[in-house]
Amino acid sequence: MATLRLGDIAPDFEQESSKGKIKFHEFLGDSWGVLFSHPADFTPVCTTELGYTAKLSDEFARRGVKVIAVSVDDNESHQKWIEDINDTQGTAVDFPILADKDRKVADLYDMIHPNASTTVTVRSVFIIDPAKKIRLIITYPASTGRNFNEILRVIDSLQLTDSHSVATPVNWEDGQDVIIVPSLTDPEVLKQKFPKGYTEIRSYLRITPQPNK
Repeated sequence: MATLRLGDIAPDFEQESSKGKIKFHEFLGDSWGVLFSHPADFTPVCTTELGYTAKLSDEFARRGVKVIAVSVDDNESHQKWIEDINDTQGTAVDFPILADKDRKVADLYDMIHPNASTTVTVRSVFIIDPAKKIRLIITYPASTGRNFNEILRVIDSLQLTDSHSVATPVNWEDGQDVIIVPSLTDPEVLKQKFPKGYTEIRSYLRITPQPNK
């Protein structure tokens, strides 16, 4: 099985979920997507992650992002676990959790790392754009909960940099200054694209206010 890389088309699949059968590309439609894996149901770190993701439902929707989780347990287990998540985290899980008992999705997305565990998935995260291309891959160890504020931050950066000729600097957050890409050098084009102006620190390092704010 080939390793997935940035820019690859996210593998399509059909799998059962807590919301019924999912055809992945059809589910995504023209939206962005976040696919993230969980080692198993009824695990404490996962419970906090899914609860927090549910609380971010409006934030993902505002960015046009569909969220989908995957765990290698069955649907009956998922339904009981969702009740626990809602109860302990004070929320309502409204996104699907794939029931990947046959490990179809885990294998397609290389979520089982034998040197870490031969039976459970690592904490993989994939951000997928509307063209179904993989734009981000992060892999955490099973013991470490993910930072979903960081996932939102990366989505903000990707959506901004896709539509403007900029990149985002270290620790950037939505609303802060950005960097003009070095390939853009024509003065007239720069004036048109960045009417607020920019500060040239070096020829390759030009800082400008975020263009869509």
